[in-house]
Amino acid sequence: MDKVVDLYLNDSSTRRKWKHFLEKLGLNNFSSREIDVIDHTLGLVDDDGNLVGTGSIAGNVLKYIGVCNEGAQPGARFNKIVTALQQYIFNQKIFHSFVFTKAKYSKSFQHLGFNELAHTKQAAFLESGTPDVNAFLDTIPKVKDQKNKKVAAIVMNANPFTLGHRHLIELASQENDLVYVFVVATNASLFNTDERMKLVQAGTADLKNVFVVSGGDYMVSRATFPAYFLKFPDDLVATQTQIDANVFKNIIAPRLFINSRYIGTEPFSRTTSFYNQSLIQVLEPSIKVVLVPRFEVNGQVITATKVRQLIKDDNLLAIQKLVPSTTMDFIKNNKEILQDRIKKGMNIDGN
Repeated sequence: MDKVVDLYLNDSSTRRKWKHFLEKLGLNNFSSREIDVIDHTLGLVDDDGNLVGTGSIAGNVLKYIGVCNEGAQPGARFNKIVTALQQYIFNQKIFHSFVFTKAKYSKSFQHLGFNELAHTKQAAFLESGTPDVNAFLDTIPKVKDQKNKKVAAIVMNANPFTLGHRHLIELASQENDLVYVFVVATNASLFNTDERMKLVQAGTADLKNVFVVSGGDYMVSRATFPAYFLKFPDDLVATQTQIDANVFKNIIAPRLFINSRYIGTEPFSRTTSFYNQSLIQVLEPSIKVVLVPRFEVNGQVITATKVRQLIKDDNLLAIQKLVPSTTMDFIKNNKEILQDRIKKGMNIDGN
C-alpha cells in the first residue's frame, strides 16, 4: 500500500529525485521564485520505496502536485496526496486553500471539494474551504441602489502611491458614482501591504465616492502564481492575466455591479502592457475598459519605479514632484526603514 511521507527538499539527494520525478510528468519550472516559497512537501512511496506521487504547500497554495498512476487504480494516488496535503494545512490551522493546475485536472480537484473560480485552455484556478470568495465579497462596502449606479474598479499595487495613481482614481471618481480601488495584497514590494493600503486611503481621503479595499486572494499575485507547468514566460503572463480577468469578470464584477475598469497606459513594463491587452480582450464588451494615458510632470511619465529608485538614491527633493503630500510625509518619516529594506535585498525594479 502506498505510504505518505515527508520530503525535505533541503536534502540535495531528495530534491534531485523529487525534481526528476516531476520532470518525467511534464512539470518544468523549478526556478527559485517557485521553490523558495514552499513551506512543506509530501511524497507518496510504494511498497518498494519508489516515489509515485508528490505535492507541496506554499502558504495556502497547493502546488507541484504529480502522481504516477502505473500499477494503481485511476485517481487513487491523486486523491491520497491531495487529501494528505489538505490534512497537513488543516493541522497548521489553515482552513482555506487554492490550487493552480492544468485545466484537464480541474474536475479531479472538484471531486475533492474544490470550487473552480476560473479557467483558460491551459490552466484552472480553484479554492477550497472558508472564508471563500463569497465571504470576501461580503466584506466589501456597498452603497444603496448600487445596481443602478455607474460603478468602476481600479486594481493597483501602489508601491508607493504616486500622483499618477491619484490622477487615475480622480478621473474615475469624476466619471462614476462609485469607484472601488483594489490594492494588491502581497508583501513582495518595498512598501508592504499595510503601508500601501494606508497610502492609497490617505491619498484619496477627499474623494467621497472612492472605496479603497484589499484585493485579497483574488487579484492574482505574481508571488503565489505557480507557473511550473508552463514552458515559456509568455505562457505564464497570458495564463495569469486571463485567469485574473475571468475571476474579476465572472465573480467579482457581477456581485459589486462593476461596469467599468480603469487602467493606465504602460510604456515601460512589457508584462503590464500585456496584462492591459488581456483585460481588454477578456472584459469587453461586458465590462468597459477605460485606458487612461499615464500622468506626466514636465514631460516625464510618473512611475512608482522611479520613486523607489530615488529613495535608494536618497533624493527626496526629486520625489516631492511625483507623489502626494501624504506619500511624501510617509517617505520622509520612514526613509531609513525603506533604505534598509533595499540594502537587505528588496527588489525595487518592476511594477
